[in-house]
Amino acid sequence: MPAGLFIGMDEAGYGPNLGPLLIAMTCWKTPGPPHQCDFYELLKASVAANGTARGRKLHLADSKQVNTGKEGFRSLECSALALLHCLGLDVGSFDELLRQLTGSDRSSPQVSVELSAPWYAEVLPLPVAACPQQVREQAQRLQNCLEQSGLELLRVQVEMVEEHRFNRMVMENGDNKGRMLSRLAFRLLRANWSPADTCATLIVGDKHGGRNRYDELLAEVLGEEMIFRLEEGQQLSRYRVGRSELRFQVGGERHLPVACASIIAKYLRELAMKQFNQFWNRHCPDVKPTLGYPNDARRFRTQVEQRRCELQIADEIFWRMK
Repeated sequence: MPAGLFIGMDEAGYGPNLGPLLIAMTCWKTPGPPHQCDFYELLKASVAANGTARGRKLHLADSKQVNTGKEGFRSLECSALALLHCLGLDVGSFDELLRQLTGSDRSSPQVSVELSAPWYAEVLPLPVAACPQQVREQAQRLQNCLEQSGLELLRVQVEMVEEHRFNRMVMENGDNKGRMLSRLAFRLLRANWSPADTCATLIVGDKHGGRNRYDELLAEVLGEEMIFRLEEGQQLSRYRVGRSELRFQVGGERHLPVACASIIAKYLRELAMKQFNQFWNRHCPDVKPTLGYPNDARRFRTQVEQRRCELQIADEIFWRMK
C-alpha cells in the first residue's frame, strides 16, 4: 500500500490572560492510508495512551492528561523531549528549542521586537525536571518502534504568539480570538503542507473556539484550490482539498499525532510561564507564581501592579485582552 501523511495540530494557552499562545503541528508518514493507521497499536511497545505505564512507556495523550498530578510536568517534559529526539533535536535551553521549532532567528531585530517582554530574556536550561538518561532511553525505544512499524515522525513546527502580538492580532481580527487562532493555525499548516501532494493526507485539529465552519478561512491560505465541504457540525467539521481530508473535531487529541502536538504546545507554554515566573520572582519574591488563567491571573496582576509600573512594562505587553 502507498504511504500516506497524517498531520496533527493543537494549541495551548488559548484561554489565559498571561503568557503566550502556542500552536503546534506534528507531521507523520504512515505505512498505508492515514485514515486506517492505528498509531497506538503500532507503537504499543513504547507508548501508552494512559499514565499506568509511567516510567516504562511514553505517555502520549492529551496534554491535560499527561501534565497532571505530582509528576505531571516531568512526564510531559519526558514525552516532549523524547519526541524531539526522534527528529535529532537535543537542545540545552528553551531559547534554543524555540529557534529550532519556530524556524526563526530569535536574535534578529524583527524577532527581538516581537519578544519585547523582559521575561523572554530569562535563561531556562533544559531539561527542567526530566532525567536526561530516561529521555534518551524512551526516545530510543520509540525510534525502534517507528522503524519497525514503518511510521516516521517527519517534522514538528510551532507558532509562538507573545502577549502584545496576541493583543494586536485579536484587534486585527475584529476583536475575534477564535478567528485569529484559525488564521494562525492555517498559516502554519500551509507552510508545511501542499494541497497538490499526491499521497493521501489526513489533517486533524481540535475545534477553534467552538467554530463550525472553516472553509472561508481555509480559502485565505489555499488560493484557487477547490474546497469541498463534507460535513459541518458541533462535534466534527470535514473538508476535502485534493487528496487531503481536513477534520476539526471535539476531542481530536485521541489521535496520536494531535496528542503529540498538544504535548509539544503545552510543554512550550509551561516553559514560557516558568520564564515569566522566574522574572517576577526576582522583582516580587513574595508573590506566588501563576499559570496565567483568568482568576489567578487577576490576583497576580494586582499583586505585581506597582512593580510593573516602576519597571515601565506596558500593560499591552503584560496582559492579554482576551
